[in-house]
Amino acid sequence: MTKNNKQSVSTPFYRDNRVLPIILQLLFAIAVIGVIWYFINNALIGLEKLGLKLGFGFLTNIASFNIGESMIEFQSTDTYLRAVLVGILNTLKVSVLGVIFASIIGFIVGIARLSNNWLVQKIATVYIEIFRNTPLLVQIFIWYFAVFLALPQVKESISIGQVHISNKGVNIPWVNANDGTLVWTVGIILAITFAITMWTVMIKSQVKSGTRKYPSIWAIAGFIIPIIIVLLITQQAPADMEYPVMGNFGYTGGYLITSNFAAIFIALTIYTATYIAEIIRAGIMSVSKGQLEASKALGIKGSTTMRLVVLPQAIRIIIPPLTSQYLNLTKNSSLAIAAGFPDLVSVASTINNQTGRAVQSVVIMIIVYLILSILTSIFMNIFNKKMQIVER
Repeated sequence: MTKNNKQSVSTPFYRDNRVLPIILQLLFAIAVIGVIWYFINNALIGLEKLGLKLGFGFLTNIASFNIGESMIEFQSTDTYLRAVLVGILNTLKVSVLGVIFASIIGFIVGIARLSNNWLVQKIATVYIEIFRNTPLLVQIFIWYFAVFLALPQVKESISIGQVHISNKGVNIPWVNANDGTLVWTVGIILAITFAITMWTVMIKSQVKSGTRKYPSIWAIAGFIIPIIIVLLITQQAPADMEYPVMGNFGYTGGYLITSNFAAIFIALTIYTATYIAEIIRAGIMSVSKGQLEASKALGIKGSTTMRLVVLPQAIRIIIPPLTSQYLNLTKNSSLAIAAGFPDLVSVASTINNQTGRAVQSVVIMIIVYLILSILTSIFMNIFNKKMQIVER
């Protein structure tokens, strides 16, 4: 009888270990939503008192200001929305190029830090210690004011072949599309695909048969043959080369890498590369020394050991912190305003000064940087999963 009574007594829900965590999470969520709503409500009341509305309809109004550098056409008669698009594209331009070049420099310097050559190792160490321990904003100022603005004026520019360097930036030769550019683009994509396919097939055949199949030669041939076919079809170059020519008010033609862009790009790249170099070095050092000793015992060259033994194992450790550095570089690009480069922050600040829509301008910046960060994380997570060891 007593045993049955004990079984019939139920535990109160507020003492149930299965229910209690759910209740606490719900209460926490309600508290967070309440705090957020409190601040939003206060902001709405404050904007209403100032006669401002929390809307984005103003983006369709005429901007009435010019943007010095744009990847798409922009005039003062265009809308604020197009100005925001220009700022986003400029931010992407700095971020994407910065990620690519910072990765290349960081990879080289990271390996140089582990070099047996004393001079190479010390140069890499000095580079890292100087640029990593100097504030990024200070580096931007130095590159812009002390380096680029100190260069000669346009008419007295430093010319190296067809490259002309002045305080306005660097004028370089550029390419313009012609009638055969589209065919060449398709042909190059097919050539790369064919080369990768041939290399993969020959590598598998080499492993299976145990005899050398020269996959690199097959890959080169697989790339060259489609290119020759495209050349016979178009009978012209992929694009026309255009060179900068001095005019009355500066160089015309070619492409101008402005001092503003060059300053923020170089500063971001060099600064972030120092952190990437340390990540590469730490990842390589994490690989067991037994792997290196086994590779040496088999008579494998040092470069081959690094490429086929060390890096495939180190990359799994390198990717997570490398993702953080890519995110930091993207967010640090907001300092481009210090060099006068019209990125998203610069454009949003100009819009805020003209319209007084501070809240909307900040919301736009938050959303854009949040989306860029999420996309970067997704891409790197996919890459990380591809690199993971598949367990049996």
